[in-house]
Amino acid sequence: MANETLIEVENLKVHFPVYSKGLFRRVTGHVRAVDGLSFTLGRGETLGLVGESGSGKTTIGRAILRALQPTDGRITFNKNDEAVDLTRLEGKALKHFRRHMQLIFQDPYASLNPR
Repeated sequence: MANETLIEVENLKVHFPVYSKGLFRRVTGHVRAVDGLSFTLGRGETLGLVGESGSGKTTIGRAILRALQPTDGRITFNKNDEAVDLTRLEGKALKHFRRHMQLIFQDPYASLNPR
């Protein structure tokens, strides 16, 4: 089996609004949690994200699973030779897709123990 593309992420952006204090809260800026991430993952491959606390690892995973709505970008999932744009899925179609993917969080103390 050739290395078929399973998922392709293009220019993924997740920005969170920053609100002013007070009675009339308005957006005063944005925090760029993820800004322009692109990668391709082949069938049978595994992707590990490593970084400091607050670097956007969990945000990337949640955006790919659509637990967070991406600000911009495209996430394409190839299932049975059919490319599906995950950024456009909603409702039952999105729920069906989520059955095929998962996030696995690892204990950093167990994974980085030098013994």
